[in-house]
This record gives sequence, structure tokens and C-alpha cells, in this order.
Amino acid sequence: MDLLTQKNIRATTFRKEVLAVFLEHDYAISINTIEKSIGKHDRITLYRTIKTFIEKGILHEVLIPNEEKKLAMCQSECSSDGHQHDHIHFKCEACEEVYCKEVDRVPQLQLEGFKVKSIEINASGICEKCG
Repeated sequence: MDLLTQKNIRATTFRKEVLAVFLEHDYAISINTIEKSIGKHDRITLYRTIKTFIEKGILHEVLIPNEEKKLAMCQSECSSDGHQHDHIHFKCEACEEVYCKEVDRVPQLQLEGFKVKSIEINASGICEKCG
């Protein structure tokens, strides 16, 4: 798992297993999905691993209103200095999967007296697999 080495994360067997689960999916997944995929594990170790992956720019959280939190792989530009995402989160109404889809341009907001650090854009419809 070169990605762990690139991000200066010790490549333990457990971390490799968790990363492998994400590499098997092209959409955002829930912690429940991860737990089912890795079998017997220590829940605290899983949450620490996820936290480390988020902090190091491997994963990002996907928050859809009224849904459980999901996680998705980051693009290579993300690092421990911050996440660099120019994409929307698209939820398919048929299969209910949530995809991170790149967009040409993310709207920039100018709010007087506020400093905008991130913008979350969610869309829904039918994905290309269900199409």
C-alpha cells in the first residue's frame, strides 16, 4: 500500500485492510460497510484509523442531510495541510449510493464578515449504472 507510505502512515496490517475496503468501492461507504468487510476488529482502532486517514488526506467525510455519515477516498491533492475537493456528492435515487463527482467549477461565495472555508454541494438523481 504505497498510499500509506506516501502519506507518512505506518502500514499496519489493519490499516491496509481498511484501505483495501475503500479501494474496492467507487462510491462513499458507511462505517457499517467497513465493519462488515473487515470482520472481527477493535472498534476504537477502526475509528482511530479513519481519523488518521482523514487527517492525512486519504479519506473525507460525506454528509448528506438525514443520512448516516459516509466516507470516500480523497484525490491525490489532499494532504495533512487540508482537503482540496472540487466535487459534488451525488446520491442515486435507485441504488442509494453516494458518489463524489468532479465538476469544472465550484461556486465561490463572498459573505461579508465571514471567511468561507468549504462548500458542500449535494445532488440527487439516477447514476450511470442505474440509468
